[in-house]
This record gives sequence, structure tokens and C-alpha cells, in this order.
Amino acid sequence: MVQKSFVKVAESSHFPIQNLPYGVFSRDGGAPHIGVAIGEEILDLTVLQQKGVLEGDYFQSPTLNRFMQEGKSEWQKVRRTIQQLLDESCAIIQSDASLLKEVLVKQSEVQLLLPIEIGDYTDFYSSREHATNVGSMFRDPNNALLPNWLHVPVAYHGRASSVVISGTDIRRPCGQTKADDKELPSFGPCRLMDYELELGLIIGKENALGEPISIQEANDYIFGMVLVNDWSARDIQKWEYVPLGPFLAKNFATSISPWIVTMDALKEFKAAGPKQDPEPLPYLRQGGENGFDIQLEAYLTTPDLRQPEVITRTNARNLYWSPAQQITHHASNGCSLRVGDLIASGTISGTDPDSYGSLLEVTWKGTRPIQLPSGETRTFLRDGDTLTLSGYATGNGYTIGFGEVSGKILPACIDEQLIVER
Repeated sequence: MVQKSFVKVAESSHFPIQNLPYGVFSRDGGAPHIGVAIGEEILDLTVLQQKGVLEGDYFQSPTLNRFMQEGKSEWQKVRRTIQQLLDESCAIIQSDASLLKEVLVKQSEVQLLLPIEIGDYTDFYSSREHATNVGSMFRDPNNALLPNWLHVPVAYHGRASSVVISGTDIRRPCGQTKADDKELPSFGPCRLMDYELELGLIIGKENALGEPISIQEANDYIFGMVLVNDWSARDIQKWEYVPLGPFLAKNFATSISPWIVTMDALKEFKAAGPKQDPEPLPYLRQGGENGFDIQLEAYLTTPDLRQPEVITRTNARNLYWSPAQQITHHASNGCSLRVGDLIASGTISGTDPDSYGSLLEVTWKGTRPIQLPSGETRTFLRDGDTLTLSGYATGNGYTIGFGEVSGKILPACIDEQLIVER
């Protein structure tokens, strides 16, 4: 029998009692509170702890870092307690009108905040289809993957200070680029603004400096997942990425969804990922189902297109390198992971053009514009466009979802004295 909450939850909701993702919110600009999403509402865990309904004091912090430090056994204990409190048969909250009014708040009436303090941010490159597409466009279609790609989970370190919450407007970056027909580079606003559809792991456990994390233990380091949009300036990226990889083309903004879906909520959606051939080195080998069956979508809205248009549908099970492999490789040299670190999957693409996770791929480097119902076309994002990502997994009678992460593109902030026309 499917468990139900006393809080009304629509059948299509991403947030049934089986999910209970964590987030941080503010009422009327007040102090941050920690809560879980339930239907269209939020259960205020900060107040529940103040009232003594929940033990401890870790929900009195402005972020989830203090709670995550308590460890996996406490995460699971608190999750069970919250599910019991929200169960339709439990009277502790629903029969106390005064308490009910204090601890339940509509999501539409609060401001959602960054749920964690992010110390470090790493972005992987774990989709074989995405890496193959990019290699085909920019290098050699017959040798699209670089020699190391099938042996090592490739990644780069991003900028934690520019990770922002869903709904934050994104300023078009300026940067240095070089046109193919020009001898010298120039400086100006990015012309090839793009999104990247990704998932992010939130690290909830630390390893000591110098101590690796085994593949058998790696999943214990993940508190939960969020949606990630790794905004990308493709023309800046093309000029700067040799020899050390992404830099200013990536670190101007990265958007994440406000709700962290826990690994306990996602455990029944584990699925087999792609077959790895050649077999990874021993430290990366794992058995069983190590991917996740999570549907992912990208929607585009323009000033002339009010109804969001789906431009990508893909699935997290397309990732070649699993979350556990990403973590194990990250720490294999003794790198210390810290509570609150964000580790992104890299763009998730499938084999079908409709499943490509970026406009770079969907429009094949701008050579195949997409046609929108408004009559417009797009190769890359224009000022005023809003890009929204969504993700969910379908269970037996309910949906475990991430909600959305969105951002609107604003014009570049231009210092005319620095602009060099192309």
C-alpha cells in the first residue's frame, strides 16, 4: 500500500511523502529556515526542532551543512521521523491547529535559498554521447573520443562562488574569442550562449587529506542530488580551452535546483548504466546497478514564446561514468572531499538528437537551427530567453522529482572601453 501524507499532494507532484527533499527558505526576508517539500508546501524543520518535536539543533543553521555532518544514520533516522509525522494516520501535527499553522508554509509564499554552503565545485564529463558529439564537431568524427576518455572520468574544477539558485538571472558574459577568419582575437559579449543539462551530487561526508575513497564506500559520501545547469559560453570556450580546459567560459554562472533529493528517496530508481568497454582499472570496477533511471528535460521560453517548448528529453542512465566512479576517481590521489561540495555529472546526452543535453549538440554547432512554435528559430540562447531544466523518476503510484532549475539571460554588462569589435 502506498504511504500517503495528511498534506494534500497532487498525483503529478514531484514532492510526495516518498520524496521529502531538503531545502532552505526565507519568509518575508527573514532568517533562513530548513524544510522539506511536501506537495505545494514546505514542512518547517527549524520550527519543529525549536518546538521539541524533532531532536537536535542542526536545523537551526542557515544551511544544511550542519545536518549533513551528522552522518548517514542520522539522515535516515530523521527521514523516517518526518515521514511518520506527515503520515495521514499521525495526529501530532495535523491535530494541533496552532502548530500546523507554524510549520506548514506554501512554497509560493517564500524565497528559496541556496540549501548548502559550497566549498568546492567539480564538473565531470561523464556522458559518452556528449563527449563523442563534441569531439566530432571540434576534432575528428572518426576519432571523437580522446584516448583517455574510456579509462578515466574526466573533470575540471569550477567556481563555487558563482553557483546560484534557480530563478537567478544570468548575465551574458564578456570574454576573449577568435573568429576562424581572423588573425587575432577580440573581446566582447559571448555570442554562443548555451545550457548544459546535468545532475549534481551533494557530498555529505568527508575523507581525510591523503586518504582515497574506495568504490565500495563511494555512495556513502553522497547526501543527495540536485539539477545543474552549467551555463556555457561556447565561443569563449573554443578559444580558451587549449591547453588547460574550461575557464571563463564556464565559471560565470552555474544554476542548481533548490531541493536536494536524498539518495534514500532515489534508491529504488537505480539502474544499469552503459556497458563499460574496456573494463575500467580495478579501483573503478563495480558490480550491480550503479546508474539512475531519472528522466530529464530542458524547456525554452522566449519573450515571444510564453509556453515553454521542450528542446531536450534524456535520462540519467545514459551516464557512462557512475556517481560512485566519479567520487572514487576524484579522491583517488588523496584529494579531500568536504561536506557541501558539489560534483556535477557533465552534460547528459542520449543517442537521439532529441536527447542531446545542450544547444551545441541540438543545433550541431549552430548549423541546424531549431524551429519554435512562435515562428522564431534558435541556434544559441538570446537575451530575454529563459531556460528551465526538470527531472523526475516515476515510482509505483508516485513521482520522485527535483522540481525545476531556471534562469533568464540578461544582456552583457559592457565596458565600452574594453570592447574590441570582431
